[in-house]
Amino acid sequence: MSSRADAVRNGLLDLQDRIIAGLESADGQPFMTDAWQRGPQETLQGDGRTRLIEEGGVFERGGCNFSHVRGDRLPPSASANRPDLAGASFEAMGVSLVLHPRNPYVPTVHLNVRFFIAEPPQGEAVWWFGGGMDLTPYYGFAEDAAHFHRTCRDALAPFGDDVWPRYKKWCDEYFYLKHRKEARGIGGVFFDDLGADGDIDFDTAWALTQAVGNAFLEAYLPIVERRRALPYGERERDFQAYRRGRYVEFNLVFDRGTLFGLQSGGRTESILMSMPPIVKWRYAWHPEAGSPEEKLYTDFLPPKDWLV
Repeated sequence: MSSRADAVRNGLLDLQDRIIAGLESADGQPFMTDAWQRGPQETLQGDGRTRLIEEGGVFERGGCNFSHVRGDRLPPSASANRPDLAGASFEAMGVSLVLHPRNPYVPTVHLNVRFFIAEPPQGEAVWWFGGGMDLTPYYGFAEDAAHFHRTCRDALAPFGDDVWPRYKKWCDEYFYLKHRKEARGIGGVFFDDLGADGDIDFDTAWALTQAVGNAFLEAYLPIVERRRALPYGERERDFQAYRRGRYVEFNLVFDRGTLFGLQSGGRTESILMSMPPIVKWRYAWHPEAGSPEEKLYTDFLPPKDWLV
């Protein structure tokens, strides 16, 4: 497994480099690089590379992180579906990205691709992949939603006709705020525990994970280019800040990646780089009837097939 883990690590570092190059070209400003390493005396060991932009030309705040960590005990967020792995030592690596544009007409976006190896006290080691990407607009455009979902579908097409519908549905169900009875955004693709049950071989699982990561720039940057110059005012920024509150709620309450990082003693600055820079909450607020803000709730957040 060590040679395979090395191949995954190198592939993830290359993915991070390619994504950063594309984002820097779109934004016009460079991302800062913060390379870090955890020493043997720390609970969680490993290294990583945080790439971050703040107050950029397009992105008000965003990051694309690589991390590779090892620990003595798999956190509950990673073993919730596999009680047999509770207490296992683990190795985890991945690329995680969140971008919060300044212009409210440009959607927030999230990408994560990850690889786990767990070694229980008894039995053989278990490996699996997970990941996906999803789009969180503030003002929806059907053209953008269809483009994003089509790119996700096309990335998964080589792996079987049933994969895209299953992973699209999984994404809709995962990125859902149960306490609000409301979707975080318009979804995309999500999968987890791929390979843990031996139902797919390593090469195919890794190829599928790479396909999702490789599709990110094609899925997102055309939307950025279409919307980045649209004029906006304080009303749109105010609504953006309000909806960003939903993003914070999901990440801190439900997101498995955030919970895994915090529960395992990960690097807090890198884990919480996904938080937007300006957020607002209001008591029992509802959008005005017939407004563009209401259209997000009525026409975009309810799950649907954007490709029909």
